[in-house]
Amino acid sequence: MSTSDTTPPVQRRQLVMVLVGIVIVAVNLRAVVTSLGALLDEVRDGLHLSGALAGVVTTIPTLAFAVFGATTPWLVRRVAPARLLVGAMALLAVGQLLRVLTDAPAAFIGFSALALAGIAVANVLLPMMVKQNFPGRPGLVTGAYTVSMSIGAAAASATAVPVAHAFGSWRAGLGVWAVLAAIAILPWLPGALRRRQQVVRRPGHHPGAKIRPARTRIGWSMAVFFGMQSIAGYATMGWLAQLFRDSGFTPSTAGLLLAGVTLFALPFALLMPALAGRVRRLAPVLLTLTSMSAIAYVGLAVAPHSGAVLWVTLLGIGQTVFPVSLVVIGMRARTPEGTVALSAFAQSVGYVLAALGPLLVGILYEATGGWVAPLGVLGVALVVQATAGVLISRPAFVEDEAHAPGANGPIEAVEPTPAAVLAETGPLAEPLREAA
Repeated sequence: MSTSDTTPPVQRRQLVMVLVGIVIVAVNLRAVVTSLGALLDEVRDGLHLSGALAGVVTTIPTLAFAVFGATTPWLVRRVAPARLLVGAMALLAVGQLLRVLTDAPAAFIGFSALALAGIAVANVLLPMMVKQNFPGRPGLVTGAYTVSMSIGAAAASATAVPVAHAFGSWRAGLGVWAVLAAIAILPWLPGALRRRQQVVRRPGHHPGAKIRPARTRIGWSMAVFFGMQSIAGYATMGWLAQLFRDSGFTPSTAGLLLAGVTLFALPFALLMPALAGRVRRLAPVLLTLTSMSAIAYVGLAVAPHSGAVLWVTLLGIGQTVFPVSLVVIGMRARTPEGTVALSAFAQSVGYVLAALGPLLVGILYEATGGWVAPLGVLGVALVVQATAGVLISRPAFVEDEAHAPGANGPIEAVEPTPAAVLAETGPLAEPLREAA
């Protein structure tokens, strides 16, 4: 926290409460996805879902993040961020609760989308709240909530099945997380009416307005790379536990193995982004991580039971390309405006591409009754990821390829735009400042 000896005790207590709120919100941001992955077989039986429809269920997160995340900047211009965060957690809690109370597949999918809409909004809001409350140490607090998000994902994977067994229903294993989402509302209620901070930008300059990554090679390369690595991540969350069940593991052990992907990745998730920002040649880093995922897929196809721990470890390390991709976005832009434009384009297009992964896995699993074909599709995605990784490793800047001139002029304080706030507070801000 950005506290000092002169900070009043009351303000220190408020900052502690805000930090607790950020951490609790972060714990919620992946639990709704990984808990469903651990209980997907029970949900399929309980709701009579086909393999294709189960694929739709596991595809919803990527589509929700792409659609609702894109609408969040519009909301930020109209509603105070603290109020939005309270609303986001309320959506998450209500959506998770309602989806376990229905027997209709369509309603289950709709309420899941409602819950994921809350997550999509919170994904954008948390960096903003970090900047407003911890301007002196945004990196530290961002790191704390990133790790909390991973821990929440692992905890949901590991405990969903035991909770379901303890209460005799898969509905309990999913619905229990609505309680944590409701708790996450409480720390933010006192600050719900707080006014937004001002940021500094040039008059007449609108971040991202002159930079169109869709017209650049680096923009499409980043989008394809982000999409391919997201395919692996969401296919893993949605289907890996089912693969381990089919190979002979108990439901509880399958959930623990799914949690292991996240747990084994934690130290590397902190190490690899730092390494990527310091090495002269980025391609070997990306290709090494990609190859680890490839080895894991081959192992899961050939010996899923006997080598499960090894494959889970390699898969977890391989999936640390996600935090690395965020660093690369910052390295491929010269300005905050370029970073925001490239990030928005890469993630929006990438999540749309990623939506195909769990859906194809579900369709192929139902059609073949096995995992060789689904893993083969994920292997093809790795080949595309490796190719895009080589392209984004080459020194290039989105502003140069887009021929976007910088803006000049006097500086004035104005109401923050979402692009400016994200450039100042998001996970790409620190790498960008270091590169500058």
